[in-house]
Amino acid sequence: MLTKGVTLRGLEVFEALAASGSVAQAADTTGLSQPAVSQQIRNLETALGTPLVDHGKRPMQLTTAGRSFLGRTQSMLSELRLAQSELTVMDLSHISKMSMGIIDDFDNDMTPRLVTTLAESLSKCRFKMITASSNDIADLMRDRRLHMGITATSGEVIDYAMEYPLIRDPFILVTPTAIAPKGADVIKVMSDLPFVRYEREQLISRQIDAHLARLKLEFPERFEIGSNLALMACVSRGIGWAITTPLGYMRAVRFHDQITAHPLPFAQFSRRISLLASPDFADSVPSDLAQSFRTMLQDKIIKPAVRSQPFLNGEFKLLPS
Repeated sequence: MLTKGVTLRGLEVFEALAASGSVAQAADTTGLSQPAVSQQIRNLETALGTPLVDHGKRPMQLTTAGRSFLGRTQSMLSELRLAQSELTVMDLSHISKMSMGIIDDFDNDMTPRLVTTLAESLSKCRFKMITASSNDIADLMRDRRLHMGITATSGEVIDYAMEYPLIRDPFILVTPTAIAPKGADVIKVMSDLPFVRYEREQLISRQIDAHLARLKLEFPERFEIGSNLALMACVSRGIGWAITTPLGYMRAVRFHDQITAHPLPFAQFSRRISLLASPDFADSVPSDLAQSFRTMLQDKIIKPAVRSQPFLNGEFKLLPS
């Protein structure tokens, strides 16, 4: 049982205040008034018997006790949100057949979590899930060979499916840490080392090429890699630098000690990840799944990415549903 005065609302307010250091921003995030945010924090501190926030500093900073308590708070709220998102898709017993494609950007954690949730819910359904490239998922959706697909979109009009936007995935630069750690002159690294690029036919590669062409930028390239992890391995060994996205970077956790993420040193751009649903799959299921996946993305990918790479704050984010 929670100590009297410790409420879920108070914990949510504390998490929001810790993220921004601003009562005004916490109020905007939680939908409360600023006095209500301040009262929630006072109530929580009183219940715990210790100050969590140094109220005399601007932006507000957490005390030692507050930093310790925040980790537990985030873990608990994350699990609660995920439990709620899984309940959203629990009642799928009326569906007899479902096929879905998911891009491999989510293989590490999100796809296994979503598939196990669906498998438990689709008790009377013949369910098929494939991992494929964005190009392949788009082709399969056009041919009506998939009911749904979670994929990057090209920005072109989609007339073969309903689209439910999920996240904005901005492009970033990755360099070998041994050569270009945080704060390094990345322009010099980009001129000294070759550009390690994604395989040309991949959608992500075409999007990068189109942006560089708009900016009239050209870089020497020697390596064209079809695998995200292989590309990151090349960067980690000092072979070159690459343009990727937070999703690509977060998948390469095994190389995080050897690669460094940076904002692009030229005009920013991003790609959109969406859930696509066949028009003949006329049901609330696609919108429910999209909302469930958005919750998982926020807690399992976006928040950890922003914590480790603060420059992504406000850039790597959920899109309006």
